[in-house]
Amino acid sequence: MIRPLPSLGLLDRVLRVLFPGVLFLLLNGCASVSYYGQLASGQLKLLRAREPVSDVIADPARDQKLRAHLAQSQKARTFASQQLHLPDNQSYRLYADIGRPFVVWNVFATPEFSLIPQNHCFPVAGCVAYRGYYSQSAARGEAAVLRLQGMDVSIGGVEAYSTLGWFNDPIISSMMGWGDERLATLIFHELAHQRFYVKDDTEFNESFATFVEQEGTRQWRAHRGLAPDNGALAQRRDQFIQLVLDTRSRLEKLYALPLPTEQMKQRKAAEFDRLRAEYRQLRDSQWSGDKRYDAWINAPMNNARLLPFGLYDQWVPAFAALFRQVGGDWLKFYAAVETLGALPVGDRKAALKALAESKTSGD
Repeated sequence: MIRPLPSLGLLDRVLRVLFPGVLFLLLNGCASVSYYGQLASGQLKLLRAREPVSDVIADPARDQKLRAHLAQSQKARTFASQQLHLPDNQSYRLYADIGRPFVVWNVFATPEFSLIPQNHCFPVAGCVAYRGYYSQSAARGEAAVLRLQGMDVSIGGVEAYSTLGWFNDPIISSMMGWGDERLATLIFHELAHQRFYVKDDTEFNESFATFVEQEGTRQWRAHRGLAPDNGALAQRRDQFIQLVLDTRSRLEKLYALPLPTEQMKQRKAAEFDRLRAEYRQLRDSQWSGDKRYDAWINAPMNNARLLPFGLYDQWVPAFAALFRQVGGDWLKFYAAVETLGALPVGDRKAALKALAESKTSGD
């Protein structure tokens, strides 16, 4: 049963009482008052902007395209809980118009000759390889400070994120440029984070959610009587990611060498030139000139821009093997995932590696 939506006004009053206390707890860490202040303020503004999707759909004064898009999203939202056994709450049954293209901007940073990210630890989400800002100007200011410290820095806009069930997350206006199926996949992905999350293990969490997204989308297409996706775009995405991962691997070996600074800089630049050349060769020889990644590859390159790659799909084959082992039963799958998540990190990674190898070998 779906719990009735509480009065948003009442919820706002409760949050106004709770947020100062939460912020006080957060500030007992090492981070600055201003940084956590903007996090609390940004999250509160997002929560205050929410309204029931059903109200938007029923309002003839609202944009017809928006209403139709939201109506389709609710079919996927119901499927997520009824068929994929994802949390049955008010998340993604709410809508928030934020009036900007991204809800947050993440700032990634590494040393000049290292791929080890500057990590940041938070009380709920654990440690992650970025800091998020609700203002693009604030993100740029942080990036400028880091560059002055000699760091490689990258800023990435984010259309959506999960509060891991702490709040009922809305469909955000920044997500409305996506097609109906892409929005459905996002809902599956973010609800998977609510279903299960391991603190301080980004690769585990994102790979789990990505598998749920991919398998959920396959089942969602079948539910609607659509043919399976031919996988061409996914194959190109995987090939592109592999090019980036190969570059990271070569850079890691390079940075381990005892080279003079100028020589290191030259060889680092050469690796990025190689990445661009290999991408263009792949694009022109196998992709019929598809230029979807041109903007990314032609932008200024550094270590920090490579960080997000691999985080979202490293263990997807392992979770696919686990899903197959339990006969495609979602509830048994989630129970098995929870068992994996409870293992010490070393044992967890060993178990995931064994699962991935069994997937590859077909055992």
